[in-house]
Amino acid sequence: MRKSEVISPTVHAQMLVRQPLDEVFDAFVDPTITTRFWFTKSSGKLEPGAKVTWEWEMYGVSADVHVRSIERPSRILIEWGEPSTTVEWKFISLGAEATLVQISNTGFRGTEEEIVGMALDSMGGFTLVLAALKAWLEHGIALDLVADHDPEAHAEFAEG
Repeated sequence: MRKSEVISPTVHAQMLVRQPLDEVFDAFVDPTITTRFWFTKSSGKLEPGAKVTWEWEMYGVSADVHVRSIERPSRILIEWGEPSTTVEWKFISLGAEATLVQISNTGFRGTEEEIVGMALDSMGGFTLVLAALKAWLEHGIALDLVADHDPEAHAEFAEG
């Protein structure tokens, strides 16, 4: 490797969710469920080849999502963001009432400092998403983890 080359990391996050495989998988493809624990609005369900937009209205931001693959109920593969990265979800049944969700995010580009920042943000963000998913599916509690992790960035609290 030449000194000027930057290696892009792969971010991993995972969580055991004590719910059946299909229910956990559906929580990520069906925005009527996903909006309970992650983003606030979606232009549609995740389906093979779909292009949807996810919105976080509290932050005034959105992301275009390109669905590359859906293998029900074990895998979702998307590209999203700007610059785009690849996100893969794997769903592993650990019995009738438990699912391991594994998320990996790859393809970060930029300077070394930018890549490190994006990777750290990704790991923290997906960890919050998985914790919020677990609370919602196991206990019916909307913890607002994604919404409340950065209150200074909320549109409603922004100075104007």
